[in-house]
Amino acid sequence: MTPTRMKTEVLVIGSGIAGCTAAICLADKGHEVTLLSSGPSLDNGNTALAQGGIVYGSSEDSPEKLAKDIGTAGWEYNYEPAVRHLCEDGPKAVEKILFERVQVPFDRTEQGDWYLTKEGGHGVHRILTCADYTGRAIQDSLVREVLIHPNIRTLYNRTAIDLLATRHHSTKLEFRYQLNNQCVGAYVFNSETNEPNTILADYTVLCTGGLGQIFLHTTNTSSSIGSGMAMAHRAGATVMNLEYIQFHPTSLFHRADRKFLISEAVRGEGARLFNAKGERFMARYDERMELAPRDIVTRAIVDELLKTGEDCVFLDAANYVDQNLRKRFPTIHEKCKQVGVDMSKDPIPVVPAAHYSCGGVLVDNRGRSTLDGLYAAGEIACTGVHGANRLASTSLLEGLLWGMAAAEDIHERYEGSCQLCQRLQDSIADWITSGRTEMEDPALINQDWATIRHTMWNYMGIMRTTPRLERAFEDLRNLNKRLHSFYKSIRICKESVDLFHGCQTAYIVTTAALRNKTSRGCHFRKN
Repeated sequence: MTPTRMKTEVLVIGSGIAGCTAAICLADKGHEVTLLSSGPSLDNGNTALAQGGIVYGSSEDSPEKLAKDIGTAGWEYNYEPAVRHLCEDGPKAVEKILFERVQVPFDRTEQGDWYLTKEGGHGVHRILTCADYTGRAIQDSLVREVLIHPNIRTLYNRTAIDLLATRHHSTKLEFRYQLNNQCVGAYVFNSETNEPNTILADYTVLCTGGLGQIFLHTTNTSSSIGSGMAMAHRAGATVMNLEYIQFHPTSLFHRADRKFLISEAVRGEGARLFNAKGERFMARYDERMELAPRDIVTRAIVDELLKTGEDCVFLDAANYVDQNLRKRFPTIHEKCKQVGVDMSKDPIPVVPAAHYSCGGVLVDNRGRSTLDGLYAAGEIACTGVHGANRLASTSLLEGLLWGMAAAEDIHERYEGSCQLCQRLQDSIADWITSGRTEMEDPALINQDWATIRHTMWNYMGIMRTTPRLERAFEDLRNLNKRLHSFYKSIRICKESVDLFHGCQTAYIVTTAALRNKTSRGCHFRKN
């Protein structure tokens, strides 16, 4: 039985590619790691959904070429040192962790070389794949190693409530008066006991993923509500570039809580986009046509839908991809078949959906945030690599590299003893339950989620205007105020924590968009 209060050397919140990589690298160096997952397994995040692949390199490639493509896709709003770090050190991380340490079975050619594909925005073939389930293959390989590692404690069905910070949670003035605010762990809700726990940690690594579920239509898993963003912001960590939300241009047009992604690799292999009139329309928007960066393709599709009044456009792989589609894209082929589309014969109906957050908790190349003791890696982090729009298949590499970098930096900071003195540990109080109502009201929670998602989709979506952003800001500010009271009036539960995080994330993302009057990349303002 897990105690209600515990101490660990390193607390990793989130179990995708960034979290598992950080945990493995730290555990390999002898550190005690506690890894949290909000679901019943370690693969309920977005990593397992990644279809396309992970950037690696080839004989025709170079760090300079990759950096140029990243900068072009990111509208030259990228942080050059971070881009250089990814381009120069990323392939080494792939070799060290994915090839050697966990042995991911990437595709090979008949000659035994790595099979490398090309996606939108890339000038050369440099992307490693495992058919169309690359993320699943990587996640499975990482999880296998996590589960057998003696230095990693995995806790399931744990939802982080708040980051613990000395300035906010210490009961002793000697720590509250210090200029250096320090993260010392987190309050965590245990869904198995329905009680909040206190987990103290020398260092905390946020790997909570994205925020797509605050939008009405998204390719993200149900856990992607921006919880790490909300917690870090409340704790005082700097967040940046929150307005740059990437919408994937091609998700399967069907009724579902989560839109199924039609990988960019399908277009990379030659598939073409057509409108309802049968016109190949991308040439009107960009000379790179279907292989233009995602923000350009997404806006082109939206423009076509507005012109035609139709609900979707069509991606034709059957007539333009010179490969066995069932073999190259088995997951996509099967999913399309389930909704009555044979991608080997028929065009696939597609629409844009919220996909990736280019901003997040600001970190340096070692994964350090502005809050001492707090690291961030993966989609939750803003490294500066993506700028105003992410280049395809760089996200898995970023999560891998920064998860590894955070582990290395934490290891270097250890001096062989506990980093939190006992006096500081004793000064952090356990969670005080103040709610009067035993259970949450599902009707209220569902309605509030509907308000958040419709507001974000209609006013903070693909094309933004000042009146829309102002309306979103006012509506979410009012809802945020109401939820503060609601949050205190009920007995804490996972549903209320998720709602609170989702609403606060939507509010701070909208605030960032309203403040940024420059239309650039994923933040497209018409006025």
